Amino acid sequence: MRKGYHGPLAQSRNSPPPKFTYLPPPDNGLDIIHVDDDILVLSKPANLLSVPGKTENHADCLETRALSEFPTATVVHRLDRGTSGIFIMALTAKAHRHLGLQFEKRQTAKTYIAEVIGVVEKDKGIIDLPMRTDWYNRPKQMVDTYFGREAITEWKVVARSSKTTRMELHPKTGRSHQLRVHLQELGHPILGDSFYAPAHAVAMADRLLLHAQTLELFHPQNGERASFTSPCPF
Repeated sequence: MRKGYHGPLAQSRNSPPPKFTYLPPPDNGLDIIHVDDDILVLSKPANLLSVPGKTENHADCLETRALSEFPTATVVHRLDRGTSGIFIMALTAKAHRHLGLQFEKRQTAKTYIAEVIGVVEKDKGIIDLPMRTDWYNRPKQMVDTYFGREAITEWKVVARSSKTTRMELHPKTGRSHQLRVHLQELGHPILGDSFYAPAHAVAMADRLLLHAQTLELFHPQNGERASFTSPCPF
């Protein structure tokens, strides 16, 4: 694995994030995986913000779309704009507290699918590289073994082609951009990742090829373990 190190006085080696024009996908209605009195489980489309941005033209997001149909829905976690897949919302204050604590205490289990550039030689592994915000190039993140917060990702290879590898990812922590940065540090950035992949890998896909496929947690109503799945669209 290529090691990343940034000491206490080191500046980022990364380039600034590219500027983008926010073009959310058409609103064709919510893709509802599950709904009951306590939770709403959706499949978020790629290139849609989880919550509103700071400017008016970034107001369209999964949260506002959900609120139009479920006025009590509240956000308990987020997915990157480019990431698609499982997204859970609370429908009551009690459920919000219950779910929030699960994410905080790492009681949830998540599975992501990613298509990365290059052929990953090993069949499985663990990436344990602390991360922090890249203050010079926000909102990008970076590996920092001095000031970074713990970030751990388990991975395994699902399939290989001559130029790419499909991987199953299990984040054990929930740092911003964790999977994207960890795979970059592994030497195999995600296709379509305009923040962390080289230009030729960005050009190989029309979106970020990262999908939140499953989410497992304790249901806030009865405490029983529940699992929800959104099939990978790529």
